[in-house]
Formats: sequence, C-alpha cells, structure tokens
Amino acid sequence: MDEWFTQSLSDSDPAVFEAIGNERRRQEAINLIASESLTSQAVREASGCVMTNKYAEGYPGKRYYGGCEYVDVVEELAIERAKKLFSAEHVNVQPHSGTQANLAVYLAMLKPGDTILSMELSHGGHLSHGYKINESGKLYNGEFYNVSKQTGRIDPAEVLARAREVEPKMIVCGYSAYPRKVPFKEFREIADAVDAYLMADIAHIAGLVAAGVHPSPIDYADFVTTTTHKTLMGPRGAMIMCREEYAKDIDRAVFPGCQGGPFMQQIAAKAVCFKENLAKERRELNQQVADNAKALAEELLGYDFNLVSGGTDNHLMLADLSNKNITGKDAEKALGESGITLNKNTVPYDTQSPFVTSGIRIGTPCVTARGMKQPQMKQIADMINEAVTTPSAETINKVRDRACDLTSQFPVYV
Repeated sequence: MDEWFTQSLSDSDPAVFEAIGNERRRQEAINLIASESLTSQAVREASGCVMTNKYAEGYPGKRYYGGCEYVDVVEELAIERAKKLFSAEHVNVQPHSGTQANLAVYLAMLKPGDTILSMELSHGGHLSHGYKINESGKLYNGEFYNVSKQTGRIDPAEVLARAREVEPKMIVCGYSAYPRKVPFKEFREIADAVDAYLMADIAHIAGLVAAGVHPSPIDYADFVTTTTHKTLMGPRGAMIMCREEYAKDIDRAVFPGCQGGPFMQQIAAKAVCFKENLAKERRELNQQVADNAKALAEELLGYDFNLVSGGTDNHLMLADLSNKNITGKDAEKALGESGITLNKNTVPYDTQSPFVTSGIRIGTPCVTARGMKQPQMKQIADMINEAVTTPSAETINKVRDRACDLTSQFPVYV
C-alpha cells in the first residue's frame, strides 16, 4: 500500500491539521450560538469511521450495491432508536441536512406552484420554508404569517385568517428563532380547517422534544423534520418522521428523488446520538438546557435587555438591542472579541437590514453540555451586559479575561 494511504493528517496535510487544531481551541470560548452543540467522543468516532468508504444507495435490505450488510445494521439501529425516541410510525434517517429533509417532504406531497404557508423569515422562520431565494420558494409559492407585534408570539387566530386567505397546500410550523413553545395542536386545527398538510420542523427543539421538555408534534403533524445536531447534540445531518401512510412517498422522495448515496458514517453517528438521547442522563441535560436559558433570560431582563416575547420557553432567546444603542452586527463583534460567540439576528418588525440587524440570538446548548448551570448563566449575563453596554477596548479585554477564567473551569476537550 502506498505511503500516502497510511499517513497521519499532521504529516499528510499540515495546513488542514493546523486549522482543525485552531478550531478545537476556538471552541473553548463561551459558545451561545443556539443552532450549535457539542458531540460526544462516541459520535465523533462514528462520524469519522470506515463506513465513509461505503456506497449504499437504497434502503436496508434493498440496496443497489453489494457489501451492505453492516451499514444495514447501523441504519436499522438508527431508525428503530429514532422511532422509540419520538414515538414515530416511520423514520427516514438519510437526509444530509434539514433543508434537504424539508425539500423531500415538499417533493413527496406537493406539485410545483402549490402554496406553502410558514413563518416570515425575519420573525423566526427558515429559508427552506418557502423563502424566495431558496429552492423551496422557487418551486413553490411561499406565503407567510407573522408573530404578534404586541406579544412577539404566534397568534393562532391570525395564522388561521392568513391560511384562509392564501389556501395553502402545506402549513409549516417550527422555527429557527422562536423562543416560545410551538402550539402544535392549534396548528393541526388550522391545517384541518383549510385542508392542508401540516409539517413541523423541529430542528432547533428536537432534543427538548425527545426529553419531554417541549411538547411533541408527533400526534399532530403529518410530517416532522429535524436536524440531528443542535439540541439532539448529534452529528450534522437530518431525518424525516411521518405517519405510515406517507412512508413510501417520503422514502422515494429522499432516494432517488433528491439524494443519491447516503452518508453511512453519519447514519452510524445518528444511531449513536439517538441511543444517547434515550438515556435518563441526556433527558436531564436537555432539561438543564431549558433551565439555563430561562435563568440567562431572567438575568438579561434584569439588565434591561428587551427580549422578544419577554423571555423563553426553550433553549434560545432573542434580544432586541434597539434600547442599547448598538446593532446586532456590532454586538456580535464586541462579544466575539470578548470570548463570547453568538450571532446577530433579525427581530420581528426589524428596521435594520439582515446584514446589520437590531438583535442577537442567544442559546444555551453548548454551555450546558460543558456542565454549566444557573450560577454560570448569571456570570455570562453580566459579561454580555458589560460588552454590549460599553464595547470599549478596556471593557472587552476585561470581559475576555473573565470569559477565559470561566471556560477554564469547564473545558470542552480534556
């Protein structure tokens, strides 16, 4: 065998090896990005395993390649564990991403030009829910509902009125920046009232749903999509859950509809992730994610931060910084220099552009996975307040020292 085949990464590609090492060190900062989490050593091992070498077009027992007996084992494990975790009738674990999972559902159930009704992007929706610059908005007619200007929350009566107006074929609930519980039961009633399918995209809250911290859409939605990272704390990837009556249509839409060979190493890692989430310890961890978010929100409110909807029921919150005389873009930069990573974010009825924004999105999965609890949320809120209120070089240096001291007590990688 040639020497290149057995070389370590450090010898084979020092530039990539160095970048990975730098990223590992960067991840020791305080990470408050709501869509990110930490994976276990076991998930990372599976994600980088030899199954990356295997083509496996098709499904377990019905492959178009030979030699699939062991990848069939891991895919079947992933499916059965996901069914148990979410009480789902049918699961497809092959989608490479949340967007591809959503597109597969549309492909299975809609015709080009059909109307999708979902939340407005700037109010907490997602590109793949029918937004015009995404394939979902090019193939289908995207129409949108908003959150209430007064409460920052979904008003089912307003959604129903909008649904009657646009007559959608599919209604989407589940969001990327909505801090409150999703009223799945009310959405089912709205979908029935206008004879539409209901799809719940729980990419952000899947771990909370699995732990019983957030209500489940399984009894209400025709289709449930999710990523497997975020609060599930698994590998980057996605899956689709549906009622048995739609199983064949969904499977055909994923393969051969919009994907070829599945990433079997990622499916192996998904199987590991689902097993982890079935454990009592993981359910307790996801409860702590929500508890930390609530504690952090309460502390920020004490510092006069304007939180959209007044707080949070899940793992994230949106802070409208209009009263702090700083944009989301500048706050993200100041906090990043202070050792706190998060993202600028539009807030409902934002007057700033999406590249500037009036707000920031703050989430607790990563810090919770490190072992931080309510006392640390109090410290983090104080640091955020300092860096955002007085983003001077002196303040940033002081906050960065405090952030380093905190993170040294909760290392990500030992």
